[in-house]
Order: sequence, then C-alpha cells, then structure tokens
Amino acid sequence: MPATRTLSVQATADPMGNLKQLLRKVRRLGLDGLYQRVEALNSMSAIQWNALGSLKAQLGDLQARQVRALPDRAPLRQAEFKVFSQFGDDGILQYLFSRFPPVDTFIEFGVEDYTEANTRFLLIHDNWRGLILDGRPDLQRVVDGQGLPFLHELTARSAFITAENINDIFIQAGFAGEIGLLSIDIDGNDYWVWKAIEVVHPQVVVVEYNSILGAERALTIPYDPAFTRSKAHPSWLYWGASLAALCRLADDKGYAFVGSNRAGVNAYFVRKDLAAPFQVLTAAEGHVVSRVRESRDAKGGMSRLGGAARLEAIADCPMIDLDSGETILLRELIG
Repeated sequence: MPATRTLSVQATADPMGNLKQLLRKVRRLGLDGLYQRVEALNSMSAIQWNALGSLKAQLGDLQARQVRALPDRAPLRQAEFKVFSQFGDDGILQYLFSRFPPVDTFIEFGVEDYTEANTRFLLIHDNWRGLILDGRPDLQRVVDGQGLPFLHELTARSAFITAENINDIFIQAGFAGEIGLLSIDIDGNDYWVWKAIEVVHPQVVVVEYNSILGAERALTIPYDPAFTRSKAHPSWLYWGASLAALCRLADDKGYAFVGSNRAGVNAYFVRKDLAAPFQVLTAAEGHVVSRVRESRDAKGGMSRLGGAARLEAIADCPMIDLDSGETILLRELIG
C-alpha cells in the first residue's frame, strides 16, 4: 500500500507563520492545486487578515439576529453558531446578552493566540472592551500583529494564573467591578481560580468543565499553583473540575447554571438577578458528554481515547470530593 500523505502543521505565533509552514508542506507533497490556494492566502497582508475577520463578523451578524429572535428559556444549543469561538459559543453569548442590558466589558483567560476565543466576536462585532490573559510570553506581540489593540480597546497580559495572583492581575490591568463576561479556560485550576476571584462581578461566567468526571459528583483536582495539564498526567486528561463542582461553586457565588454547549466543553452561568429569561438546570440536567478525543500516549502522540477508556486512563489520579471534603482516587467512580 502507498504511504499515507498527511498535513500536520506546528502552530506558530501568528497566522501568517502557520500559512508559510503549511505552504512548504503542501509543495513538498506535490499537491499543486492546494498549493496555489494556500499561496494566495500567504500573500495576504495583516490588513487583509483583519478584513477577513471583519467579513466573518458580518456573516456572524446575520446569525446573531436569528439567535436574538429565539424565545426565552430556549435550550442553549438552539442558539449556537461559530465565528471565532472553538465551538458554538459565539451564538450562545449573543443569545444570553440579548435578554438584559449587558455591561460591554469582558475578561477571558487561557486564550492561546486569541484567533479562536469566546470573546473575539464580542470585541469585533459588538465593540466590547476587554482583557485577555495567557501564559505565553509573546501574547502582546501576537495580538499586536493581528491589529486588534489598534482597532479595539483590548488589553493583553502574559501571566501564569493562580488563585493567589488573579485579583491583582485584574486590578493592575484596570479591570474591577461589574463586567459583562468572564470566560475561564486554563485546563487545570479553573475551580480554584474562579473561587478566588473577588474584584470583578460578571453578569455571565463561562467555564470549561471536564466531562470525563461525570454528572453526579462534585469533583476538582487538588489545588496546586504550579499545575500544568501536560505535566500532571501523560494522557493530558487529568485536569479541572466536574460540572457538578462548578454548579456548586456558582450557586455559592450567586449564579444559576443555564446550560452547556453541545460539545460538552463549556458551562454557562448567569447571575441570579438576571436569570429569569433562562431555563435554570441542575448539573445532571445540563451535563453533556464530550466526544472530544484529545488524549496523548506515553510518548506524547495522540492516542484519541474515547468513552470509558478516558476515565480508566486517569483512574489512579486524586480528586477532591467537595461534598465530603475527602480526597479520592478516580478509580472509585469506576465499576
């Protein structure tokens, strides 16, 4: 059998770098038709990249109008559409913020290079202002290269986020008080960092949950300020908190759980004084099993575990059961 030809591209600091790398691989594989198409993209300037983003935002505007016309208490999956978000979160946020006067300010952390994010559509389409955070040291240069801080009121900060430093980071960046949206995705101490936040009061909070941990138990990783997903376990599946844990914390903080995206990745919480237009759910009612297969093997390659094999892979990892306060091994959830 002939060898399979594949295209794999290591992400670089900017979209143009990614295209140049892809172009070299396409040419090497002899895919002439595809080469010509990618070469055309490679000739695009940063201004043209921004124009492309604006075009996507205009197309998203048509979908946003449809979403705003949905009735109150509509399931969030009916609102989903994707412009810049990884999944259908752009649409969910348009729906939520159509039901009350939003404070047009956001904070999002765990944004990588910000080309795919929960808040970018709000920035470009709705002209919100915001703060984005990520551990990568070149975040400011990357977003500068995209032209965003020139066109929009966007503040970028490079930081390794912990429960101890998060409030100071917000204050030093000039963000405090009521904001429209807080988006948390750090693949680790998400529960503990949200619990620690005191200086901002979002109308809506979106947090990534670990679907592998199931719908019933309130579980989170033990707090470790140095936690990184890639080092915690070779599979990269040991991180974060269960949806039940996040719902419990949300209730304590004055938020109602209104649903998950259909990918089973992000959970949505609306401040209780604003939650009347939405269907309030329990964790069991709103839990969606993620089909994302992102696991690694011992050598760092993609193993793509699915179903129960994902939980089995991290069965000997410790979790805190928030109901009992005890540390358990995930094996107790199996069988």
